[in-house]
Amino acid sequence: MSVLARVFEENGIATVTIAMVREHAERVKPPRALFVPFFFGFALGKPNDAKYQRQVLTEAFDMLKSPEGPVLVDFPDDSAPTAMPQASQVDSASAPETRSAADEVTAMRAFYERWVENNGGRTAVGLSGIPQRRFRGVVRFLESCAEGDEQADMSERPDGVTRHQFIRYCADDLKAFLYEARMEQQRDADEESLHRWFWGSTACGKLIAEVAARLNESDNSALKAIAYGLAR
Repeated sequence: MSVLARVFEENGIATVTIAMVREHAERVKPPRALFVPFFFGFALGKPNDAKYQRQVLTEAFDMLKSPEGPVLVDFPDDSAPTAMPQASQVDSASAPETRSAADEVTAMRAFYERWVENNGGRTAVGLSGIPQRRFRGVVRFLESCAEGDEQADMSERPDGVTRHQFIRYCADDLKAFLYEARMEQQRDADEESLHRWFWGSTACGKLIAEVAARLNESDNSALKAIAYGLAR
C-alpha cells in the first residue's frame, strides 16, 4: 500500500497510510504514514469502540495538511482510556512456571485448529510463513533471542527479511495463535480479559515480553521500535 500511495500522489491524489510496522514505513517512505502500535488486525485500535477509532482516523486525516512528504507520525497510544492492556500493564505473577512455552503451544493446538475450522479457515497466523504445527521451533528461536544469542536464526526466514523483522513476525504469529486458541477455548471472553490472560497467565506471553526487554537493551533505535511493538 505504501508503494501504491506514491503512485497515487504522483497522479494528484493525496494519500494517508496507516502503518502497523514502523520500520517498514521508515524504509518505504510513503508520502504520509501514521504508525499505530496496535496488535495486527486492529489497524484502528479497539474493536467496537467508535470513539477511539474516530480518533485514529482523525489523526490520520489531519496528516493531509502536510503537503509534502515523506511524513511519519506516531499515534499517541496513551491518549485514550480505551487502549488495550500491554505487557507492562499486566501483573505476570500468575504466569506458569512449570509449563514451557513449547508445551503450551502443543496444549493449545487443538483449540486453535478448531477455531480455524469454525471460522472458515480465517486466521491471523501466517506472517512468519512457518506452519503452526512447527511453532515449537519458533518458541526455541525466541527463547534463544531472549537469552541474548545474536546468532540465533531459523532457516525458514525469507530472503529480504532481516533477522529482527523476523523476530517480530514470529512473535506476532505466536500471539495470534494463542489468542485465537483462547477465543475458541473460552468463547465468552472479552478483549480485555484476553489480553490480560495472554500477558499475565501464559508462558508464551512471558517469553515475548522477555524478548522485547532484551531488544530494548540495544542502543539501536530500529531494535527499540521492534521491541516497542512486540509486548503489546
